[in-house]
Amino acid sequence: MTATTTGPGRGPADGDGAAPARAVVVGGGLAGITAALELADAGVRVTLLEGRPRLGGLAFSFRRGDLTIDNGQHVYLRCCTAYSSFLDRIDALHLAPLQDRLDVPVLDVGHPSGKPRLGRLRRAALPVFPVPLHLAKSLAAYPHLSLAERAAVGRAALALRGLDPQDPALDGTDFGGWLRRKGQSARTVEALWDLIGVATLNATAGESSLGLAAMVFKTALLTEPGAADIGWAHVPLGELHDTRARAALDKAGVRTLLRTRATGIARAADGSWQVGAETGPGTAEQLTAETVVLAVPQRETHGLLPDGALDEPGRLLEIGTAPILNLHVVYDRKVLRQPFFAALGSPVQWVFDRTESSGLAEKGGHWEGCQYLAVSQSAAQDDIERPVAELRARYLPELERLLPAARGAGVRDFFVTRERTATFAPTPGVGRLRPTARTNTPGLYLAGAWTATGWPATMEGAVRSGVHAAGAALSELGRPHVSPLREAV
Repeated sequence: MTATTTGPGRGPADGDGAAPARAVVVGGGLAGITAALELADAGVRVTLLEGRPRLGGLAFSFRRGDLTIDNGQHVYLRCCTAYSSFLDRIDALHLAPLQDRLDVPVLDVGHPSGKPRLGRLRRAALPVFPVPLHLAKSLAAYPHLSLAERAAVGRAALALRGLDPQDPALDGTDFGGWLRRKGQSARTVEALWDLIGVATLNATAGESSLGLAAMVFKTALLTEPGAADIGWAHVPLGELHDTRARAALDKAGVRTLLRTRATGIARAADGSWQVGAETGPGTAEQLTAETVVLAVPQRETHGLLPDGALDEPGRLLEIGTAPILNLHVVYDRKVLRQPFFAALGSPVQWVFDRTESSGLAEKGGHWEGCQYLAVSQSAAQDDIERPVAELRARYLPELERLLPAARGAGVRDFFVTRERTATFAPTPGVGRLRPTARTNTPGLYLAGAWTATGWPATMEGAVRSGVHAAGAALSELGRPHVSPLREAV
């Protein structure tokens, strides 16, 4: 069965009495949701298509028995102003609070003594310390680096401060090589630069573009004292990116079609766009709109692009991807007293306590007194295809090394979530491959963290891309648009 429609239900006419502008947004991740809300807030009638049965893209939740599980641990920083604005727009900012100040416990189990050593990366409590002095006291006491290594970090930070992340020359340079030239030891890269960089870039320093690395470190650590304060959802991600996002879209008048796949887009003779939408077996719609935003991954975008939309569409297929692996462990007792920590000297990277957000804390019976930890492993190329049994044998002993309280604790559950194409790979040269929101064809725009946002593949980058796409579309439609973005560097 095939139906034809011109978009969502009737809406208010434009000021000149003409029918209101129509838009179709393809993709219900953070980029697509943002673009749809921005367009709808400007009076455009929007239809949002999402092939999955939920919104949220790669930042979502699912049910596992009695628990609600996030597919992976996602955090944001105070400098992520676009994502904060997005949370505020969907009435969820209070559900993902920020730290009062940056404070990262770092456990090292690689010391010759064999005993875990705790260090902390934290900023000064008072705002009177200018950048970079807000981190000076913490760095001076950081036990995982020698005195000489700490001094070298300060010199490299000052050199980073002088870089322009938008300089094309930086895009083709690898961050690891630059760090070596700035006197950074292998230990310093492991204990500081990769500790932060792998989690934010999803790649080690040697596999990362200097331009993207400079953007991350300048924005988070070298602009404002509180820029790197960490925030994370204290409820399941699905509550934010699906439930509350759907409510905001509904209130804005957006027609949201889940389990609906875009099958093709074409330009009509009158200049409008025709978007084919498969809504079920044998069921389809033909949507007509003046504006189309493609907010799907780069390969899917490549498959939907009409001829001539980009000068070199093949470049989209050259943008690589990088995996993230998440290990989920439920212990029969409390083994971690911090909300999270990072690890050194171990394959374990970051560990978060997800007991409250999963609903486990409210359960009795079999789950009474249990604690649920999520182990987030970025740049996980070596582990992403390992069988669960191998991952269990590899990581449970490592958690016991890091957390003495886990020794002898019972494991009530162990499972794995894998995102094989979690992010675009931030390799040197990737910047020249990332397209802007505008295409060569009027009315067609691109969104997604992989587009030219200036940010790596983060929730912040995804939201920024949606704002860019909507802003470009509204400009072409002659609609006013006040961008919520604040450039950090």
